[in-house]
Amino acid sequence: MDDDPLNIFALKLTLKAYGYLIESCTTGQESIQLLQNKGGIDVVLMDMMMPEMDGYEAIRIIRNDTLINKIPVIAVTAQAMPEDRQKCLDAGAQDYVSKPIDMDQLIMAIEKYS
Repeated sequence: MDDDPLNIFALKLTLKAYGYLIESCTTGQESIQLLQNKGGIDVVLMDMMMPEMDGYEAIRIIRNDTLINKIPVIAVTAQAMPEDRQKCLDAGAQDYVSKPIDMDQLIMAIEKYS
């Protein structure tokens, strides 16, 4: 989930090259609805800084929904301080990748959960 169409495009293109099937959303609320209505999602990449509902709130909602709370969430954010990583984990993310995204690091994180 990311609110920047260029980020979504680039990330989708790269992940498809690795063989992943991708669904994308631009808001936290849209991501929750997608997870609730579509089965088979193995991992969520959650941008933490989105308008309306940020990734922190979206992850908390996901973690409190018994239908989707087991889906692993990898926080993706431009905030790269050690306390930012911990804040993402405290919100319920299983892992954290900072922007600009190191694809090797992201693929390793995804492979842990898929």
